[in-house]
Amino acid sequence: MVTRRALLGAGALTAGLAGGGALAFAYGGAIARARSLVAPELSTVVPTRFGDLEYAEAGKGVPLLMVHGTGGGFDQALFFARRFKESGYRVIAPSRFGYLRSAMPPDPSSENQADAFVDLLDALQVDSVAVAGGSAGALSAMAFAIRHPDRCAALLPLVPASYVPRETPVESVPPVQMQMAMAVLRSDFLFWLAIATLPDFLTRALLATSPALVRAASHDEQARARHILESILPVSRRVEGLLNDARLSGNPAKMSIETIAVPTLAVSYEDDAFGTAAAARYIGEHVRDGRVHIFPDGGHIGIGHDAESFFLIDRFLGEIGYV
Repeated sequence: MVTRRALLGAGALTAGLAGGGALAFAYGGAIARARSLVAPELSTVVPTRFGDLEYAEAGKGVPLLMVHGTGGGFDQALFFARRFKESGYRVIAPSRFGYLRSAMPPDPSSENQADAFVDLLDALQVDSVAVAGGSAGALSAMAFAIRHPDRCAALLPLVPASYVPRETPVESVPPVQMQMAMAVLRSDFLFWLAIATLPDFLTRALLATSPALVRAASHDEQARARHILESILPVSRRVEGLLNDARLSGNPAKMSIETIAVPTLAVSYEDDAFGTAAAARYIGEHVRDGRVHIFPDGGHIGIGHDAESFFLIDRFLGEIGYV
């Protein structure tokens, strides 16, 4: 919840920055940096049966299809998979439907996104791949394992925003709050201003992570959390994907995960405010020979466990003979 003190602080900062054009200068620098991270020369676009699909690659070795979460794109996927690139993996990082330069087809379902991944792998001449899907990206990663078991060597649902049986339905966002959220999501300036003035609020609301946990973490982990938040910019180029994710993961549909026959490891953090620990356990219970690892804390972005999470996944892929 946004407190009166936070709003007053935001107003004071805005007023202070506005003097002498400092507000425009600060925003201009931030949006320029954000745009440089998703510049067209950093990625490639391939045609698929659902329209253009953007992707980028990094590293050499065994392939890993890294599927980004809400607010991401190929850039977020590369950032989350940077340890894999440095450790002998070939990271393939697509932008999902509605993100950056990827098309938004009439039916942007998780199943169609999974089929688009097949078209991408065909273009890259990759027969089989381990697929990791973070947050909302876990939905299309899981659909890929269900629909294309011959192309999927391993499944890694990471903080999965997937189905869990609920006694009560998820409450919808009140119309006024939804209108305010849409205004912010469609405006790079308003989103940047929210980051600059209400970082703790956005850390809770968007990263589902306790700001106190971030403040208590190492300098590197604090910088990682800040980067994840700031790299949602330019949000105007991600908004259609964000809205689609809200539809798909806000109240996720049940999937036939009991048919998944590939080695599976679901990973989450007990204090993830999005409740993905329960989803990870559900996957572990219903996928044949599925494994699950829940860290005691870390929030939705695994604060304090970045390196540990990588080693866990890398070891799993080694145990199953993928690397």
